[in-house]
Amino acid sequence: MDTMSAADKADSITEKTDLKVVFSSDSDKSAAMRLNLATVGKCRNRECRAKVFPLLYQMSRVIAESSDLSHTLIILQQIMEKDMNIVCGMISLYHQKSGRILLHESFGLTEDEASRGVYALGEGITGKVVETGKAIMLLRISEEPTFLHRTRSLKYGLDQELSFVCVPIMRGRKVLGTISAERIYDSMKLLEQDVELLATFAAMIAPAVELYLMEHFDKVNLEKENRRLTDALKQKFKPANIIGSSKAMLDVYELIRKITNTKTTVLILGESGVGKELVAGAIHYNCTLADGPFVKFNCAALPENIIESELFGHEKGAFTGAVTQRTGRFEDADGGTIFLDEVGELSLAMQAKLLRVLQEKTFERVGGNRPIKVDIRIIAATNRVLADMVAKGQFREDLYYRLNVFPITIPPLRDRGSDIITLADHFVARFAQESGKAVKRISIPALNMMMSYHWPGNVRELENVIERAVILSEDEVVHGYNLPPSLQTSVLAESACKGGLEAKLASVEYELLIEALKACNGNMTVAARELGMTRRVLGLRMDKYKIDYKTYR
Repeated sequence: MDTMSAADKADSITEKTDLKVVFSSDSDKSAAMRLNLATVGKCRNRECRAKVFPLLYQMSRVIAESSDLSHTLIILQQIMEKDMNIVCGMISLYHQKSGRILLHESFGLTEDEASRGVYALGEGITGKVVETGKAIMLLRISEEPTFLHRTRSLKYGLDQELSFVCVPIMRGRKVLGTISAERIYDSMKLLEQDVELLATFAAMIAPAVELYLMEHFDKVNLEKENRRLTDALKQKFKPANIIGSSKAMLDVYELIRKITNTKTTVLILGESGVGKELVAGAIHYNCTLADGPFVKFNCAALPENIIESELFGHEKGAFTGAVTQRTGRFEDADGGTIFLDEVGELSLAMQAKLLRVLQEKTFERVGGNRPIKVDIRIIAATNRVLADMVAKGQFREDLYYRLNVFPITIPPLRDRGSDIITLADHFVARFAQESGKAVKRISIPALNMMMSYHWPGNVRELENVIERAVILSEDEVVHGYNLPPSLQTSVLAESACKGGLEAKLASVEYELLIEALKACNGNMTVAARELGMTRRVLGLRMDKYKIDYKTYR
């Protein structure tokens, strides 16, 4: 006597195949067993799946002859509808970035019904199949509460007796979508065969589905992200976003505006830290080459024997360690701009090779003899005086004239007047946000110290000074004593030589005097009262630091 339970017998049905099929519930397992035992050898349409091999062969030929997913799915739907008697078939694709499962192709559904076939991961039967990577079959749609019926295609009566099958489309362990089918099955054997057949079709079309997703979903998203980043860079590198409104900087902005619509070589001159790279970025991201790459290379950052390979690339076997072919920075910049910082540090040999690229826009990789032509704009920068280097024989004269087509000189920070305050305020806001501190302004004494300083390191030095000051600040203000000793005024410098404590106290006292006079509009009587001292004592302290009350009226 057979003592196996109905559920155990239903489990045994799926053990005959390697396909992982999940029954929605124990009641479905029991129903499957009853259906199988009652209808063995019977089939309402007297179908036979012995014709499966011609179908598989037909599909394999279509896939081999064409990588077009649409054509492949048309053949698949014809097979499902005509040869498998499926009344409703659906192919859904999983878009990982958005997390949505979209109905891509179908038959047996109206246009409105198909438009509603959108699921989230884990939602409904389709969402569960994508989430788990396992096929699911429902023997009776009407008896399954988790069937969402989102397309609202089913009616009453015979439709409620339909079975539903959903198998994953997988590439390795990655689920790309699903194939779903609805029809009435009288034979459990036939149902099992159709699940296996649909799973086989899913495996066959998986490469084409993956390619389609890469070309249409992933590629579109990458293009959107690339456009977003490019637009952000254009905004960042707009001349209007380069901080400063001094006359010297306005002249720089005008030169940037004039050069952006050409491919002319540009030479950016200026001391270290003035922002030459920022100007180079402004030129690139506002010109006709903005959609191309912007490749940056520091000519002083690498040894001479490596620079040639970095700039021009090398062929496999060109030297010890060159195990593969490699493209150089000039090739990477093709269709865009290459920015050569510290170009004055190149050796005379490298200068000769750079001259050829400037003249012909052609070069060869190290170890190669095939000329490579590129379409690029070259922007060079240096903090050295190239004309003096030419006179000393340290820089090629012909290269200098090739680079010096359109020179732009960035003024040092000490010549930019009130730009120092504008830049300082900008850096305070930025570093306060980054550090989570409530620093909002710079005190007058601190600003005076900044305006009196000569800034040998230019904007880069100012940026570092403000970052340090924001970290040291213990309230909402950057005070003079938060600045490095090198920025202290000459009056405070005299105290500094007496010792660290005296210098600190002098700096605090000086700042309190200035803040009080500023708040009282230069009224010494009111300022003295605010500071808790007599007017005479206040006058003596002001004389010590050479402070004139009239400055604050």
